[in-house]
Amino acid sequence: MTLNLSNIPSKEIMPGYFGKLVHSENMSIAIWEVKKDAKVPEHAHMNEQIMHVMEGDFEFTLDGETKVYHSGDIVIIAPHLKHSGKALTDCKLLDVFSPTREEYR
Repeated sequence: MTLNLSNIPSKEIMPGYFGKLVHSENMSIAIWEVKKDAKVPEHAHMNEQIMHVMEGDFEFTLDGETKVYHSGDIVIIAPHLKHSGKALTDCKLLDVFSPTREEYR
């Protein structure tokens, strides 16, 4: 299967988080356009996650430790660890999840 990012519709998954989502049998990717001040509340999930900050400044709390991440930064998030975030600027983020993030289908 071949896709083109420009043909994938964007979905607002939570306020200020607009994602282009791609799923395979065992993984999902989400390419996010995140509006300044948009927040993702603290949560945890069974999926392993890798987050890449492609553009902007993103405040991220992982397992109780808060840091600000910038363009080029990558964070590896183990399954079941609590995490939350806030866009300090407009941001572009890339998330990779394994296994597939079924609730994003």
